[in-house]
Amino acid sequence: MRKLLVPAAAAAIFATSAVSFAAAQHTDGTIKTFDAKAMSLTLADGTSFLLSKKFEDPGVKAGETVSITWDMSGTNKVAESVKIVK
Repeated sequence: MRKLLVPAAAAAIFATSAVSFAAAQHTDGTIKTFDAKAMSLTLADGTSFLLSKKFEDPGVKAGETVSITWDMSGTNKVAESVKIVK
């Protein structure tokens, strides 16, 4: 019984830690540049995001404060949603 308990506990720990790394991130900032054709957005602090294919533009433009929900895809930050903060 003990031989099964230790591997099962280790598997449970690894499974829960992988889920926490996959969680979406949130960033707030002011837009420096927004390029709808290139599907990219850069904040005033220099952080760049690619926009996902399902991105719906809420009417963002340079100078607006936004809240971005994003996830990592390889070495790129991919914005899943961008909301204007008032």
